[in-house]
Amino acid sequence: MFKVAPSILSADFANLGRDVASIAGSGADYVHFDVMDGNFVPNLSFGLPVLRDVRRVTSLPLDVHLMIDRPVRYVGHFCDAGADIVTVHVEADSEENIREALTCIRNKRKRPAICLKPGTPAEAAAPYLALCSLILVMTVEPGFGGQSFMADMMPKVSALRHMIDRQNPGCELEVDGGVDLKTALACAGAGANVFVTGSAFFKAADRASFVSAIHAMEHETGRN
Repeated sequence: MFKVAPSILSADFANLGRDVASIAGSGADYVHFDVMDGNFVPNLSFGLPVLRDVRRVTSLPLDVHLMIDRPVRYVGHFCDAGADIVTVHVEADSEENIREALTCIRNKRKRPAICLKPGTPAEAAAPYLALCSLILVMTVEPGFGGQSFMADMMPKVSALRHMIDRQNPGCELEVDGGVDLKTALACAGAGANVFVTGSAFFKAADRASFVSAIHAMEHETGRN
């Protein structure tokens, strides 16, 4: 099933509750929640207090993307604050500590996931694939919203789709960065089935129609 995960990084922070409600009202599947520490990426965003508040106002799964150094220190706290999916970057720590972070998330009965920056090859996911319920491919450099989509990430998406199909078919493949209706179709063709979308969703004249159009790509591409 194709899924849409609007990113509240592009929401109106003065009306965050309203915009989170609009995600559910649009028929979207996840709420994407970006956490930046100003160290792993050159920007700051929100953290645990905001996540707790968002959890109170939506029943949708919260898809939490940790762009932070040494995420093993915090993954349990984000699980306890209401995250349903917790994604850590493979570049953010040693293999041992990334494995520990994923195990902690699973032990909290949440969904562990990994993310790959644009410069990180698909093969970097291999040591963690069996532990993951989702793999996220960045189609922009992480740290800022509103960047242009990197079409040269599509071979990586395709490579990961082949790896997932062979080794962990239940794992979802997510893309994040510059995703609109045109680029979502390219990502779907390459093998993605979860689409993080920011400004394209929140600026859409009809958010429900935008979500429906991405959902319909499942039939256009003959994939799920």
